[in-house]
Amino acid sequence: MITVSDNAKQRALDLIRDEHKPEGSFIRVGVEGGGCSGLSYKLEFDHLLKEGDQVFEDKGIRIVVDKKSFLYLVGTELDYSGGLNGKGFVFINPNASRTCGCGESFSV
Repeated sequence: MITVSDNAKQRALDLIRDEHKPEGSFIRVGVEGGGCSGLSYKLEFDHLLKEGDQVFEDKGIRIVVDKKSFLYLVGTELDYSGGLNGKGFVFINPNASRTCGCGESFSV
């Protein structure tokens, strides 16, 4: 399961509204090779499901992840940080054995 913090929920709802995303939009998260630690996170808004997608809902926000990425993201919480050190969505991933300084890549 992938969960969503209250901050991430509010920011996602704001972005869906402000960017006029289609009805039924969700957050698509994934993992791809690259980054300084070997794997990097992907996050985008989408409204079309693909074959093999895993769908989760937490606090009224749908999170969709492909089957391969789910193995790396199980138990992850999606948070949103708006502090002085940068703004953006943050992955709190219990499976990551090492992360880079910016938090955008990790290894297991």
